[in-house]
Amino acid sequence: MDYTNTNTPQNNNVTDDSVAEVLALKNKLLTSNTPVELKNEALTSIERLERIARKGVYSAEFENVNKYIEWIIRIPWGVVSQDNFDLKQAKGLMDSTHYGMDPVKNVIMDYIASMQLESMQGRNVVVSNPQSQALGSAAEKPLLSVPTGNSRSVKAPVFLFVGLQGVGKTSIAESIAEAMGRKFVRISLGAIGDVRTLRGTPRYALDPEPGQIIKALVRSGTMNPVILLDEIEKASGNAGLLNDVMAALLEILDPEQNNTFLDHYIDYPVDLSKVFFICTANNLGGLSAALLDRVEVIRFTSYSDEEKSVIAKKYILPRVLKNLNLSEEFVKIDENAWPMIIRPVGFDAGIRQLERNIGGIVRAVARKIVEGTPMPIIITVENLNQYLPPDQGPLS
Repeated sequence: MDYTNTNTPQNNNVTDDSVAEVLALKNKLLTSNTPVELKNEALTSIERLERIARKGVYSAEFENVNKYIEWIIRIPWGVVSQDNFDLKQAKGLMDSTHYGMDPVKNVIMDYIASMQLESMQGRNVVVSNPQSQALGSAAEKPLLSVPTGNSRSVKAPVFLFVGLQGVGKTSIAESIAEAMGRKFVRISLGAIGDVRTLRGTPRYALDPEPGQIIKALVRSGTMNPVILLDEIEKASGNAGLLNDVMAALLEILDPEQNNTFLDHYIDYPVDLSKVFFICTANNLGGLSAALLDRVEVIRFTSYSDEEKSVIAKKYILPRVLKNLNLSEEFVKIDENAWPMIIRPVGFDAGIRQLERNIGGIVRAVARKIVEGTPMPIIITVENLNQYLPPDQGPLS
């Protein structure tokens, strides 16, 4: 009788497959932009797995090491997007998406200009004095040196947008990112009850993973995105947990500390100094004095009825009509009806209810069109209640 072990070839195949997986993981790490110190530390774990795999033993540690390596090589070490400091473009973009808000826009433009000046260091391109044309060539002296391109990514300020809901805090942050040519990532801090959401979970803990800051860098693919920390005052109401979250935010937002931010999962200093952080809050209650000392507070005021009228006519109505593939020729709104659309019941600081009102009107118009009502459909004070139900909006 032949007692030859028929499982030997299969075991050899398993061993070969395990070694191949470990070697593939090792190659991924070696060809990545991971910092040398972190790479060497990770290689120690991989080499241990390789030794185990060559002995024909499967190690459960492989899954954890594989997950860790995948995360660290996905961090965009050293990758930065090129900044665009064109003030005219930034102003035009913000004007195209947000009406009014001139004080807010001016502060943002001032910071973009200062970032442009910071990026000018070491460049020798000359901007001539604009008065030289009137005074002659003798007055053609350089005012300052500017870059022809973008030589490096500069440290960005930290904004804290404070205002009631619906006044445009989040959307203008997106406009800033688009104007500067940076990636945009939003992190909602509402109801965060564990600092590990930001800092990550240590590798030895159950279900370890990096925190939201590292994940934001991975999603953006650059080390200098615009990261929006939304509703920071709505973190855990528990006093102890809130203090932990605020302490973590302090390190993340402080320019003197965030160049060596330590995520508990990655366990290696990550440079956040090039990230443009923008925070939003409805109020300053619950925010520590130390945190407020690190940010530039920009207050968003409520929209007046006059501003809402312009926003409704030039921004919201055309956008809603476009989304429903309707032409402006299909619906006309009488000027006397606008005040009732803007403020049907009470006062609303933002424009979200106004957007809902106009959306409801246009959808009702769409139904009339489908039912065969002749066009154009004209909305007046007399027939407004057919398109906008009564008692719409916040009561106050």
